[in-house]
Amino acid sequence: MLGKLTGWDDTIVALATPQGIGAIGVIRVSGSDTIKIVDKLFASKNLSLQPSHTLHVGLLRHNEVVLDQVVISIYKNPASYTGQDVVEISSHGSPYVLETIIKAITANGARLARPGEFTQRAFINGKLDLTQAEAVADLIAANNEAGRRNALQNIRGGFSMVLKLLRDRLLSFSALIELELDFSQEDVEFADRAQLNELLTGAEQITGELILSFALGNVIKNGVQVAIIGKPNAGKSTLLNTLLNENRAIVSPIAGTTRDTIEEVLNIDGIMFRLIDTAGIRTTTNDVVENIGVERSLEKMKQADVVIYLFDVNELGPADLLLISKEMHAKGIKFLLAGNKIDIADANLIGQKFAEIPILFISASQKKHIDILKKRLVDVVITGEINTESTIVTNARHYESLRLVHQSLQEVRQAMDNNISSDLLSLDIRRCLHFLGEITGEITNEDQLDYIFSKFCIGK
Repeated sequence: MLGKLTGWDDTIVALATPQGIGAIGVIRVSGSDTIKIVDKLFASKNLSLQPSHTLHVGLLRHNEVVLDQVVISIYKNPASYTGQDVVEISSHGSPYVLETIIKAITANGARLARPGEFTQRAFINGKLDLTQAEAVADLIAANNEAGRRNALQNIRGGFSMVLKLLRDRLLSFSALIELELDFSQEDVEFADRAQLNELLTGAEQITGELILSFALGNVIKNGVQVAIIGKPNAGKSTLLNTLLNENRAIVSPIAGTTRDTIEEVLNIDGIMFRLIDTAGIRTTTNDVVENIGVERSLEKMKQADVVIYLFDVNELGPADLLLISKEMHAKGIKFLLAGNKIDIADANLIGQKFAEIPILFISASQKKHIDILKKRLVDVVITGEINTESTIVTNARHYESLRLVHQSLQEVRQAMDNNISSDLLSLDIRRCLHFLGEITGEITNEDQLDYIFSKFCIGK
């Protein structure tokens, strides 16, 4: 594991609650002089004599001026979030009051914390590994139930445990293989090759499943872009309004009413769908502004994860839809064909007309079959139920390292199949261990840590 880095015991301070007016604001302080610094401002008690994990009410003073009546929470090392002495000051939520308290703390020897520095110290002091630390940021940014549960699973060490078990087993084999090098003249094998082969099979399966889970993890973390595409007056804006259950887009019988894309977010079964209502696509129009809107619609279609191609069942025929489906398939676009305005069409004729094509028939204006459309959207991006009790990879850094781990495991197997010598086999296993260590932070450097934690909020 990464050894303790120097220069991480000075005292830092930051606002831990969001900027703006609130009932309460929380200021966090961590470092070797934390209690001594806060004690200078808190005259009500001698904080250095108080036990850890206790609360204390009193006045904060600086230069004989009362700053606020506060609640002081004490967490003494090592039983704290950072592994250092930590004090949290709960004051009234005036931005001015909070800023005044922070200035008083820095005037007594603390400095302002960098983004993510509290969690970075928790990692350096062994309170969290790197995957758990990154899961803290994921939990803060979670915008749906699946994201929250997955982040909590990783904070509790679900992902770390999977990697640790794999790493420990590879380490034990690596040690045995390296031991063989000390007895190279004896021609003995301490590492059972059959067991190593079995381990490689299991490891390849585990890493393969984790790599595949990234597609779902990306959906959970970032949501799904859904472009609603179709000809003018197909009912795209009406569908957007119906899905959102509000009048977000202007609806008019005049072709070309929607001139630009409109984006809104909808939560369906814990997944965030970013719905994009686009300008109606038609090839002939003299309106310059409408032409720009059409170009943007086509661009959004290319960028979308899923396309809802909406059409008026009273206008388009099977030949048109077959051509559209062929083009979508050729471009590798996931799509749903949705036939709209069934409330003003003959149901029997519709069934006969489109019998050979998989279409979901809806009425956006009458909200008919909209629940089925929502379910189909989920089915297009997710196979089966989301199981956040299992490990789901949501971090691009983890994904890239796992790909390298998987590749290294295959190289170890290839080396064994070719009866490569123990010294070269040991190097291949060490390479695999290196990539595993990069994920959890056993192998890293200060520049990499600074980059990772710079994406955190200041008070975390």
